[in-house]
Amino acid sequence: MNILSYINNDLVPISPNLTVNMVCETFEGHTFTHMPVVENGFLLGNISADDVKGCDEEKLMKDYQYALDTFFVRKDTNWIDVLEAFAQNDANLMPVIDENSMYVGYYELIDIVGVFKETPFLNEPGGILIIEKGSQDYSFSEIAQIVESDDGRLLGAFISEIRDEITQITLKIGNTGLNTVMQTFRRYNYKVVSGNDDDIYLEDLKERSNYLKKFLNI
Repeated sequence: MNILSYINNDLVPISPNLTVNMVCETFEGHTFTHMPVVENGFLLGNISADDVKGCDEEKLMKDYQYALDTFFVRKDTNWIDVLEAFAQNDANLMPVIDENSMYVGYYELIDIVGVFKETPFLNEPGGILIIEKGSQDYSFSEIAQIVESDDGRLLGAFISEIRDEITQITLKIGNTGLNTVMQTFRRYNYKVVSGNDDDIYLEDLKERSNYLKKFLNI
């Protein structure tokens, strides 16, 4: 998916020769977490809205070059890696540089999230299923095979959480109900965290439990 059309140049990058006060005024007119600092076409780094507040307003930005955050993406970076860069740097503006490391503009987070909204993961009809397994015990090839073995269509999958050697994976599944797929995942020792289809397996366990309680109370 080509996202080059989303490169923006509406914001004039910060010059290192601007005073801190001028940079603060620029931030006041925007909702950006960061702004790129560029000199002679080269990206020096990014100044954050929080960091600039602690600087002496009379000094120049070049006096605080040590405070710049160094992050960017390249023109050939794919959209999912761009989205990851936003998340890793807790930013809503991402500078873009070309093959010569020259600054060419920036992406806005809202635009890249909009690209994600256009993918089949969100657009195609289907159910969301969240599963977990040991980080050394799962494989995406096995996950795809399980879904397809129940005549499902895997529309997308991503790792949504990793904790204590357990990996959580979020799936978008089309072309079938989730109940059969969930039971197959359980047979392969995946833990089903949640699914937005009715989980007949859990309902069945609940009914059996209620029946057992009634029996013991006789």
